[in-house]
This record gives sequence, C-alpha cells and structure tokens, in this order.
Amino acid sequence: MSIPEPRRVGNADVIHHEGYDARIVSPFVPAIRTVSNARLVFISGVTGAPVYHDHPHVAEVFDAMPMDAAGQVRNAFDHLELALAAAGCRRHDVVNMIRFFTDVDSDQDVVNAHQASWFGGHIPTSTTVQVTRLATDPRLRFEFHVVAAAPA
Repeated sequence: MSIPEPRRVGNADVIHHEGYDARIVSPFVPAIRTVSNARLVFISGVTGAPVYHDHPHVAEVFDAMPMDAAGQVRNAFDHLELALAAAGCRRHDVVNMIRFFTDVDSDQDVVNAHQASWFGGHIPTSTTVQVTRLATDPRLRFEFHVVAAAPA
C-alpha cells in the first residue's frame, strides 16, 4: 500500500511511514507533527475520579466514582473534555496520549472503543503501559496523560 501524505488535523499533521496499511484498525498513529505557532497544552492525568480532590487523599471522596471500566472511561473523557475546552482546544487537537492501565487485558478493549467513538475518527499518537496501581485511589483502573496542540 502507498504511504499517505501528511494530513492536517487541527494544528498538527498526521504522519505515516513504510508499512502503512489502511485496512488495519489501530487506536494510534505513528507520528504527529505540530504546525508552526501551535501551542502545546499538557493535561494532567485524567481518571474516573473527581479532578479536584484533597491531598493527602480522603478515601470517601472516591466512593461515588464508578468502579467499572465503562463508567470510569466515561468520567475520564468527560474530565478530558473540560480540560481541553478550558485550554482552548478541541478533541482533534490531541496529539499524544500516554495510557496507564492497572489491568490491560480486562480494560483496554473498553477504553479503545470509547476512545474511538469519542474522537470520532481522529487518532492521536499513544503509548499504553500496565502499572501496579495508580496514585490517586487503588480502585482506579486507568489514567491518561494527554498533550494537545492549541491554536496559535
């Protein structure tokens, strides 16, 4: 298959390279290059827990959060939407996600499906890592670190 030319999405170009195959369904692209004058926005890890909470953590604050992957991913992407909007960004401005899972086998497919629907065809670069636990609350299943390219 031929390698597509870079495609402008928001304030970045999506880059593919040798080995590209449009028939492969993937939750990431190999590279994204921000355009001139784009401002990078770094979003703290989003989870299914309340964004604003005390430190040291108060366990009861997290009792109302969903315990299932579907509920936590909805909350996390709702929190991401708020952070993007506050920074003057939209969904297609996300250029990178680092996804931390406590159980990749159990939760990755649920997250991938929600992420694909939420982005509506846009695919950022991403890395997925399994960790022992997340710092906020041991009941959290995943956390996403996000970088976006805001309009100049």
